[in-house]
Amino acid sequence: MEPVQDSATRTEKSSTERVALTPAAAELLVKLTDIHGPLMFHQSGGCCDGSAPMCYPDGDFKTGASDVHLGDLTVESLDRPIGFWMSASQYEYWRHTHLTVDVVKGRGSGFSVEAPEGVRFLIRSRLFTDEEWTTLNAAAP
Repeated sequence: MEPVQDSATRTEKSSTERVALTPAAAELLVKLTDIHGPLMFHQSGGCCDGSAPMCYPDGDFKTGASDVHLGDLTVESLDRPIGFWMSASQYEYWRHTHLTVDVVKGRGSGFSVEAPEGVRFLIRSRLFTDEEWTTLNAAAP
């Protein structure tokens, strides 16, 4: 089955993004792309680091009908954007939030590619403003 596309992911009709990166996360992704090639994120809310986003070589984590594609993260010095996926069940809880991928010192307990670097990705979140929520819903087909 094909992965679900979030109908409110940023489109030409909407400039509101569901997910973004801090500068530190973007810098680390450049380094990790040099090591591992193109990357992707998946956030399941299940095992390992709980709701921490896991970063994998693109395609190493198989997405399907139980996943929602929240968007593609663009890093200026990378040739390809980095897809960000979330399990559909977790998305139901997080759909009203803007997510920012950040990086902090300390090793996570998952299989994410940044673990050997002594850092881990984490999510910082905030509720969408009323204006952002209206924009996202207007972009839905």
